[in-house]
Amino acid sequence: MYFLNSFLFCGIVCLIAELILDNTKLTPGHITSIFVSVGALLDTFGIYDFFIAKCGGGALLPITSFGHSLIHGALLAAENNGLIGLLLGMFDLTATGITAAIIFTFVFTVIFKAKD
Repeated sequence: MYFLNSFLFCGIVCLIAELILDNTKLTPGHITSIFVSVGALLDTFGIYDFFIAKCGGGALLPITSFGHSLIHGALLAAENNGLIGLLLGMFDLTATGITAAIIFTFVFTVIFKAKD
C-alpha cells in the first residue's frame, strides 16, 4: 500500500501540473513557483509531514518537497536561533540541491552550445 500511495501522490501532483499547463496561459516557471509555495504552505501547517509519512518518496520527489524543505529548515533553525535562524535556516536542507543546480548549469553551459 505504501508504494501505491507513493505512486498516486506523485502522479496526482503531476496531473494537477499538467492540467494547469494545458488549460491556462501559465508557463512552467509559474507552475513551479506555485507548487513550491504550496509545499511551503502545507509544511507551515504540518500537513506535508503527514503526506511524507503516508507516501514516503512519492511526497519527496515532486517540486512541492522543495518548498517543504525550505520551510522545514527555517522553522527548525528558528527554534534554536530565533529570527536570524528563520532567515538562514531555510538553506540548511536545500543547500546541496541549490549548489548542484548551479554547478550542473555551469558545466552544461560550457559543454553545449545554445540553439538560436
